[in-house]
Formats: sequence, structure tokens, C-alpha cells
Amino acid sequence: MAKYKITVTKTAEKTLFRLPKEIIPKIIAAIQALADNPYPSGCRKLSGHENIFRIRVQTYRIIYEVVKDTIEIIVLKVGHRKDVYR
Repeated sequence: MAKYKITVTKTAEKTLFRLPKEIIPKIIAAIQALADNPYPSGCRKLSGHENIFRIRVQTYRIIYEVVKDTIEIIVLKVGHRKDVYR
């Protein structure tokens, strides 16, 4: 299986580096793991969207889109579960 290219939006990147220092490496590791497996166990498809999924890292969420045509994953949002869906 081909390795997916990962793109992180500016918004997601800004939010990521505002998070608590101890969670950042865990979130980055989870995002990098998506390159090998875009559908890890525990990932959920967001209702109302075709290719948008979320994964949990403790109380934080990573919202991403899987683009099969270009073998790419676009990280749309990263944040605490109370804020990320807004």
C-alpha cells in the first residue's frame, strides 16, 4: 500500500502549537502514523462529510480528510474536543 502524503492546514498548525507542550509530540506522532494507515482503529467518519474523519489523542481530536486520488491526507483541524467541532 502506498504511503500517504500529509498536508497540515495553516489553521491546524497554528492551533497545534498553542496546545499544552506535553500533548504536542503525541499529536504529531498520531498525524505521522496516518501516512501508513489513514484509517487507524478508533477513527470515526464525520457524519455529513464524504472523506472526513477524526481520531482521538486523549481529550484532543485530529480532524482530517483522506484524498484517495492524490494519495494525500489533509489535516484540517486539531484541538480540544470541546472546541474542535465549532
